[in-house]
Amino acid sequence: MDKANTEVIQIGGIDVEINRRDIKNIHLSVLPPNGKVRLSVPNKTSEQTIRLAIVNKLAWIKKQQVDFAKQERQSIREMVNGECHYLWGKKYRLAIKKSEGKFTVTAKGSGQLELKVNENTSPDNCLKLLNRFYRDEMQRSIEKLLPSWQKKLGVKADSLNIKKMKTKWGSCNIQAKRVWLNLELAKKPPECLEYILVHELIHLLERHHNERFKALMDKHMHNWRERRDLLNSLPLAYEDWQY
Repeated sequence: MDKANTEVIQIGGIDVEINRRDIKNIHLSVLPPNGKVRLSVPNKTSEQTIRLAIVNKLAWIKKQQVDFAKQERQSIREMVNGECHYLWGKKYRLAIKKSEGKFTVTAKGSGQLELKVNENTSPDNCLKLLNRFYRDEMQRSIEKLLPSWQKKLGVKADSLNIKKMKTKWGSCNIQAKRVWLNLELAKKPPECLEYILVHELIHLLERHHNERFKALMDKHMHNWRERRDLLNSLPLAYEDWQY
């Protein structure tokens, strides 16, 4: 981020980071974990326009900050036996088993998430193995969901990828028809992944979060608000948050 084009102003008792960028529209974000407020604006946007954009959304900003404050936080993952991890909304206890064979991760019906690794495997490498497992789980779920939703919506994503994202559950590059989904969704209930997938695919029909976008969501997923609220109520993963 270009620090020369960044400033912080205070409106209604809230610090707002203003980023002037080579963009066409104003974008407002309230970011985890503590509700930091960021407003990205076109380079020549006046101070009056900036202040008006924030004032008009003050109630929404404060609600987002309250919601973040209520959310549970997971502690840093140490990859030790008995540690709590989530898969598709269910809580598992980590069980690290020594093995000379292939490294594997298995979700057991007993509520254990079993990692088979060799004796000298470091915690960092255990975490990498677990993240590969999450990626594979998520990829399989997407492959089941994507064809039917693309057909239902009449859209086609040219690529759909998974990566760790700190401030978004998903994103859509409309011109390239490229969708990204947050790897953390593998830890949330399956309906949350489906909600974010549909949300991003609908951006191929409507760029903005306007009334038409909401109408399309209502038409194709009547309970999307409940899914959104469920996702936003779940524990946030530990991150070394840097912006």
